[in-house]
Amino acid sequence: MFYLVGLGLADEKDITVRGLEVVKKAERVYLEAYTSILLVDKEKLEAFYGRPVIEADRELVETGSDDILAGADKGDVAFLVVGDPFGATTHSDIVLRAREMGIESKVIPNASIMSGIGCTGLQLYNFGQTVSMVFFTENWKPSSYYDRVKENVQIGLHTLVLLDIKVKEPSYENMARGRMIYEPPRYMTVAQCASQMLETEEERQEGAFGPDSLAVGAARVGAPDQKLVAGTLKELSDVEMGQPLHSLVLLGRRAHDLEKDYIRQFAVDAATFDANWQKGGYGASH
Repeated sequence: MFYLVGLGLADEKDITVRGLEVVKKAERVYLEAYTSILLVDKEKLEAFYGRPVIEADRELVETGSDDILAGADKGDVAFLVVGDPFGATTHSDIVLRAREMGIESKVIPNASIMSGIGCTGLQLYNFGQTVSMVFFTENWKPSSYYDRVKENVQIGLHTLVLLDIKVKEPSYENMARGRMIYEPPRYMTVAQCASQMLETEEERQEGAFGPDSLAVGAARVGAPDQKLVAGTLKELSDVEMGQPLHSLVLLGRRAHDLEKDYIRQFAVDAATFDANWQKGGYGASH
């Protein structure tokens, strides 16, 4: 059996009991290590599981999936995914590959950022399409995410923005020269995301959001030191939220007064928050 096991959001103890049972009896255990990270290192996982874990980077998962699946028709292989295996990043490609090879798969779900973001007090059924924000470079500032945000805004729904992480990736310069020298890991912050959003709006000028639009920044969701901050995009572009991973939610205008009451406690400045809530027409009737 090929098992995809969700690890949850924070540390080695977030795995489910069922997931842990699979990990303990599997012949090989892989950790998908490029779409997200746990807030503890691999050694902590190994100590808790009592067995070695093989780190699977993008290259191995995308080009060496047959190696990962080898022998899974005769014994159990576990593939560990931070969050939920089919949460923010689907791993349907490796499941389809297993199916082609006649290997049965089983998914063991867990909390993902898609459900964990409920910690903001925003109602999950009030969320529209989720978007990803990549690191801008001097000559590459993709704004395709903006169109999906705009659609959410038009129907008054919140937008969850997932922030870029760069793990084991070569610089463009090294890639161009064929040198596989990896850059140190980089994790986008809420401040950087808010700044880039304002940069896109300045360029597009379509009014999907602006400096006074309300948003919530979330850091280390599910961890003991989880941090939430609410404010305008302008305020959030200056906020310091500490260690990764970060996410951002742009508030939709259909936000309910109960949601307002919940997030107001995290406001950078309560008076500014109230003024922009009023001015922005949030809490408008559904």
